[in-house]
Amino acid sequence: MSAILNPTLARFAPFVAALSAAALCHVAFAADPEASGAAPMGASSGQVATQTPDGPAYGPELQGFEYPHPVHDFAFVSQGQTLHMAYMDVQPAKPNGRTAVLLHGKNFCSATWDATIRELHAAGYRVIAPDQIGFCKSSKPASYQFSFQQLARNTHALLAALGVHDATIIGHSTGGMLAVRYALMYPGETEQLVLVNPIGLEDWKAKGVPSIPVDDWYARELKTNADGIRRYEQATYYAGQWRPAYEPWVQMLAGMYRGPGKARVAWDSALLYDMIYTQPVVYELGQLQMPTLLLIGDKDTTAIGKDLAPPEVRAQLGHYPVLAKAAQRAIPHATLVEFAELGHAPQMQDPQAFHAALLKGLDALNTSH
Repeated sequence: MSAILNPTLARFAPFVAALSAAALCHVAFAADPEASGAAPMGASSGQVATQTPDGPAYGPELQGFEYPHPVHDFAFVSQGQTLHMAYMDVQPAKPNGRTAVLLHGKNFCSATWDATIRELHAAGYRVIAPDQIGFCKSSKPASYQFSFQQLARNTHALLAALGVHDATIIGHSTGGMLAVRYALMYPGETEQLVLVNPIGLEDWKAKGVPSIPVDDWYARELKTNADGIRRYEQATYYAGQWRPAYEPWVQMLAGMYRGPGKARVAWDSALLYDMIYTQPVVYELGQLQMPTLLLIGDKDTTAIGKDLAPPEVRAQLGHYPVLAKAAQRAIPHATLVEFAELGHAPQMQDPQAFHAALLKGLDALNTSH
C-alpha cells in the first residue's frame, strides 16, 4: 500500500514542509492564555500581490488580497495538526445584543460578505465572518478529513473562544450546507438560521451525477483560470448579468491559482468538492427546529458535478424554485423569500433587495421574543 501511495504523497511534499513550519509558528500563539484564541493579522497579512501578465498572483492563504475589515487568526489543533482560521469580527457602535455569523460558499471568501457585514453592523449586530479551513486566508492542510461536521466543530470552537454562545447563523451556497450542519449539531446555540441559495437541497449522487475520484477533481482544479471563473459566475451567480463590481471576486480566486501555492489550493479544493458531493443535508432538514429564513434567487441552477451527468440527468438538477419550496415544506419553522430575477448570489447581485429581506427576517425574531 505504501508503495502505491508514495508517488501521490510526493507531489505534495513541498507544501507539507511549509505547513509544518506554519504550524510551529502558531503553537506559541495558541498556548498564550492572553490571546484568547485570536490575534490581529491586518487586512492583507502584510504581503502584497505579485503581478503577472494575466493578473495578480496571491499566496496559498490569499496573502496579498485586501479584506475590507481587520483579519484575525484563530489557532487550534484538529486531526493532529495545528491549523489557523482567519476571520473578521466587526463590533457595532450601538449593539442590539445579537451576533451574526456569516459562512461563505465554495467559490467565495468571507470578504465577499462585505456589503452584508456593513448592513448588519449598521443595524447593531456583532458580525463574525470566518474563512473555513481549506479556503481563502485559512490553513490549506495537505491531509485532512474534510466533513461538514468537522467544519462546524471548527466554527463552534472559534465562537467559543470569542465568548459567543448564541448566534444567528447565516450561510450562503456551500456555507448553507455548513450552516444546516452547524444548526443540527448545536441547536441550543443557534437562535436563528438563514440560508442564502444553499446547495445540498438535493442529492446529486442519488439523482445520477456520477462520482469521480479526488485525483480527477484535482486535475480539473489545476485548470482553473479567470476566464472560466468569470463565465461560470456570470451564468450562475448573476443570471447572465455582469458588472465591474464582480471582477475583484474573480481575481480573488484566480489569483490563488496564479501563485506559488497553486497545487496546495487545488488539492484542498478537490477534497472540498468531494465533501460537498458526498454529504447532502436535504435528508435532515425536518430536524431543524429553530426559525429559518430561506433567501433564494430563483435563476440559480447550481448543482455540483452537473457537467459530468448525462443530459437527461442534467435537465433534472438545480431547479431552485422547486428546491426552495420543498425545503420550506421540510423545515418546520421556515419562511421563504424568493427573488425571481436573481441568481446564486442575490446578496451581491441586488444588495438593496436582499438586505431589506434579510433585516426584515432577522427583525421577525426580535418581535417574536
